[in-house]
Amino acid sequence: MDKFMITFNYSNGSWARMLDVTDDRTSAVAALLECFGGKMEAMYWDVEDSAAHVICGLPDSLSAKAAITAATKTGGFKDVHLHQLLTQDQLGSVVALAKNASGIFHPPGALRDDDC
Repeated sequence: MDKFMITFNYSNGSWARMLDVTDDRTSAVAALLECFGGKMEAMYWDVEDSAAHVICGLPDSLSAKAAITAATKTGGFKDVHLHQLLTQDQLGSVVALAKNASGIFHPPGALRDDDC
């Protein structure tokens, strides 16, 4: 299962409703993730930005996108950000793959090694 961090920036209207009716947003988000085959690990509230940060596992990026699309269609958020997270081992694989491509990509306007 892939790991993701989702940041939900609640709208002013959502905050107003939370002040009137206190409900467990953690349970609501967990249920949404489970609907897409995922599992919430933790949910944290940001003091500065009035946002919620969710660490979760989901089967793939399509499931993650579907989950945030389902959440954003409610209109309760100013914006939602999705970040796929990598373990140290996965980062090592990324670095190995990038090394294999050295010499292939060049910055715009730069001469390539085979250009002369």
